[in-house]
Amino acid sequence: MLDRSNLSAAQDELRAGQIGRRDFIRRAAALGLSASAIAGALAACGGTSTATVPATSGAASTAPSVAPSTAPAGGAATAGTTGAATRTAAASSTASSGGGVAAVPSGGPTKRGGGGNLKILQWQAPTVLNIHFSSGTKDDLVCRIVYEPLVTLDSQANYIPILAAEIPTRENGGLGADGKSVTYKLKKDVKWSDGKPFTADDVIFTWQYVTDKATASTNIANFSTIDTIDRIDDHTVKVNFKDVTPGWYISFGGTDGCIIPKHIFEADKGANAKNSQNNLKPVGTGPYKVADFKPGDAVSFVINENYREPNKPFFDRVDVKGGGDAPSAARAVLQTGDYDYAWNLQVEDTILQSLSQGSKATVQFEGGGGIERLLVNFTDPNKETDGERASLKNPHPFQTDQKVRQAYSLLSDRDSIVKAIYGRTGEAAGNILYDPPQVKSPNSKAEFSPEKANALLDEAGWKKGGDGIREKGGVKMSITLLTTVNGVRQKTQQILKDAYEKAGIKTELRSVDSGVFFSSDTGNPDTAAHFYADLEMYTNYNVLPDPQEYMAGFTGGDQIPQKANQWSGTNYTRWSSPDFDKLYTQAKTELDPQKRNQLFIQMNDLVVNQYVHIPLVNRKTVFARSNALQNINYTLWDVQYWNIANWTKG
Repeated sequence: MLDRSNLSAAQDELRAGQIGRRDFIRRAAALGLSASAIAGALAACGGTSTATVPATSGAASTAPSVAPSTAPAGGAATAGTTGAATRTAAASSTASSGGGVAAVPSGGPTKRGGGGNLKILQWQAPTVLNIHFSSGTKDDLVCRIVYEPLVTLDSQANYIPILAAEIPTRENGGLGADGKSVTYKLKKDVKWSDGKPFTADDVIFTWQYVTDKATASTNIANFSTIDTIDRIDDHTVKVNFKDVTPGWYISFGGTDGCIIPKHIFEADKGANAKNSQNNLKPVGTGPYKVADFKPGDAVSFVINENYREPNKPFFDRVDVKGGGDAPSAARAVLQTGDYDYAWNLQVEDTILQSLSQGSKATVQFEGGGGIERLLVNFTDPNKETDGERASLKNPHPFQTDQKVRQAYSLLSDRDSIVKAIYGRTGEAAGNILYDPPQVKSPNSKAEFSPEKANALLDEAGWKKGGDGIREKGGVKMSITLLTTVNGVRQKTQQILKDAYEKAGIKTELRSVDSGVFFSSDTGNPDTAAHFYADLEMYTNYNVLPDPQEYMAGFTGGDQIPQKANQWSGTNYTRWSSPDFDKLYTQAKTELDPQKRNQLFIQMNDLVVNQYVHIPLVNRKTVFARSNALQNINYTLWDVQYWNIANWTKG
C-alpha cells in the first residue's frame, strides 16, 4: 500500500524548495509510484525553483531531437574527451546514413591542475555520495563530480557521449528499428579512480543493482523500462526494453543514469546496499575523487589521477560547503567574495540586485523554473452530486464556453506581472511546454487586450448588470481564484482580480497553505486535485527531456481526478479532448523524432489555444558565480556541476 504520509511530506519539501524535482522523482519511485503517478504527483506540487542544470562541456553534442530514435548517424567523440562530441543535424527519415560528422573542440583547461581551490557554497548540504541513493539535488550535485553516465543532454537537448564512445542512432546500428533496443559502444580508455578498467560489466551491474527491489534505489523508476541487457563484448552492451521506448536514453542518461563500479558494490547489492560504507567513499570515473566527506556539512575533492583526459581538470581541489540559506549563499559570492559559486538562489530579485552592486560576481538566470499558470475548471465547483463537487456530471455554468476562457487569457496582464513581481526571475509565457526547445510551439502568443476580452464576453451573451457584474440567464459571472499562500502569488492574484473586475467578472481571491493545496489528502476539499474553485494557479513543468509523462496530465479518463479514483488523477481541469488523447497515443510509439516533436507541439497548442491552462510566467533557475569562472555550461537536463572538468578560473 502506498505510504501517503511520506508522499505528502516529499511534496511539501518540493514546494518549499527543500528538495528538487529529480529528488522528488526518486522518493516517489521508492514509495512504489508508477511513472505516470509520479508525473501526476509532480503536477500537484506547483513549482519550486530547483537547479537541475548545465549541459555542454564547451563541446557540442550529437543529438537529433527529443525522441531521436530515427536520428541520423551519430558522431563519435574524440577518445578520452569529456563532453567533446560530434553534432549531427536533426535529420528526417530520409537522411542519408553516415551523416555529417564534424569534430568540435572540447574547450576547458589546457593542462591538468594548477588552478588552486574552487570554493562552492551549496546551502543544502549533501548527505550521501551514492547517486542511486540520493535524497535530493544537493546529493546529485556532488555525486556528479565523481560519477558519470553514458550520455547526457545539453541545453538544446542535443546528446553528449560521456562514457559512451558515440551516440546510438539508427544509421550506426545503435537504435533498434522497432524502438525496443539501444546498443551502446563504450569508451575503451576509461579507468575507475582506483585504477581498475571500466567495462560493459559495470553497465550491466548498475542496472541490476538499481532494479533489485531489496536495494531500494531511489532511481528504480528510470531503469524499470529495461527487460534485459546483453553483453556483446568488453565495451559493447545491448539494452532491450520491455516495449517501444522513444526515450531510450533516460536509463543511462544524465545524473540519474550514472554508472557505479561492479567490483566495489557487488558485495553490497540488495539488502546491504544502503548501509555500505562505499556510499560515503565513492570510486568513480569522473575528474575528481573524494578527499574528505562530512555528511550534512561539507565534502572536498582532489584530482583523480586516472581521469582519461590528461589536460583536465583545472582545479587542484574542490571544496563544497553546506549550511546557511539562499540569501547568505548569495551574499558570500556576490558581496564578500568568500566563495566562487552558489547554487539555487531562491531570493527576491530586489535583494539580488542590491548584492550585485559593485560585485565581482554574476547572478545567472537560466530556464527550467517552470510555468506559472491558471487552470480553468470545466466543472461546477459549487454544485454537489452524490457527495462530490466539481463532478463530471455538472459542467461549469460558463467556463465550458471557449470565449469566456479566452477572455480570461486576454485579461491576464503577463507583462505587468513580470515587471512588478518577477523581475529578472521570469518572463511572460505563451506555452505550457517550453523544454526541450524542439517541442516549443511557435504558434501561440501571450496577448493582453481588455477590449477584445470585453467584446468576446458581450458576444457570448454575458452583459453587465446595474452592479457592473456580468450575467446571463439569471447567472452572475462570479468566480473564485485559488492558489497557495505566497507573496508572489498574492500579488499576482491582485493584478488578475483588478483586470477581471473591470471587465465585469466578480472575483474572490482565496489562498491556502501549500501543505494543504498540494497534499494528497482525499478528505481535504482545498487541494489542487479537488479544485473546488473556478480558477487555480500554480507552477508545473516538464521534468524529463521526453515530455510524454508531462503531457499525460492533460489526457482524459483516469487522469481526471474524481471521487471514484480518490482524486488521484492529474488533469485537474476535468477537460477531456479526444483529439488530444489521439495525439498523445500516437506520440507514445512514434519513433521519428521530428514527427514526435510535432505531436507534442500540437498537444501544447490544443491546451493553450483552447485556454484549458493559461500560461502566465516562464520562471527562471538562478545561481551566482565569480566573474573569473569560465566554461560553466548550464543545461536543464543535468546538474550544475556536470562538466566541472571543464571549469577554469581566469
